[in-house]
Amino acid sequence: MLNSQTQTSKNILDVAETDALLEAVSKRLDDEIFDSNDKQTLRQMVESLGDKRGMVRLSFAEALSDIGKPATPFLIDALSNHPNVVVRRASAKTLTLIADPAAVPTLVNSLLNDEDTVVKGSVVGAMARTGAASVPALLKIIASDAYPESSKGLATWALAFVGVDAQSYVYKEINSNSPEVRAAVIGAIASIAQQQPEASALNILMDAVDDSVSFVRCEATTALSNLKHKPAVPKLIELLQNHADWETRKASALALMKIGDMAALEPLQTALNQEIEAPVQAVIKLAISQLERQSQQDDW
Repeated sequence: MLNSQTQTSKNILDVAETDALLEAVSKRLDDEIFDSNDKQTLRQMVESLGDKRGMVRLSFAEALSDIGKPATPFLIDALSNHPNVVVRRASAKTLTLIADPAAVPTLVNSLLNDEDTVVKGSVVGAMARTGAASVPALLKIIASDAYPESSKGLATWALAFVGVDAQSYVYKEINSNSPEVRAAVIGAIASIAQQQPEASALNILMDAVDDSVSFVRCEATTALSNLKHKPAVPKLIELLQNHADWETRKASALALMKIGDMAALEPLQTALNQEIEAPVQAVIKLAISQLERQSQQDDW
């Protein structure tokens, strides 16, 4: 650690030196003569990510992004070891711009161990932007009981953001033994279906409404409603009227409301007459009201 601190101190520049460095680097990049093997300059650029001026930090981040993968080792070292949280935050954001798969192990370590929530958020953004290379690590975090729910939630968001690039992984994981993984995978598949609607993705979501775990079923019904997938309406009506789990019935009523198919109106009214759970009754009433209002607007 002493050596790391000594090395860092050598790279700390005052305001004038920082401005001069930025100007020199910008000119070299513009002239396409920047030496990506210039380790000292790369270290000073990363250290300058801690500058108090936001625009200066942004300018160095953009310059490092232009340099690309040769800057990755210096950024991951700063992300792992730098005592200044501003430098760690900016390093993670810059790695988002570069999207180098080589950074994934360090990004995972920071997601799980850095104490700063902004660093964690920036790290998961970098993992999402990196794409398929991050997916195995994200799935491992979601499946493990060793990590906090906050980390799992960030990993789930990143997995959905990856979208189509995660397709080969998430289709296989829909049969995972972990309900948390299955729920996260449903969110990712819904994202894929939004980007490129295809029968395989929609069929997986349709099958998932029969999952043995309530929150997985609810995730699937929500995904289908967000996609406004009308072929799901008969299945959602069946769940609403017959499923023993009230959370599933509630999610089905919400999904029917969002999809907005008038064929659901009469079944919703029937379900309301037999429903005994107050939270479900409230949602069914809301769904009926929304569909009736939509029907009146359509008449105009």
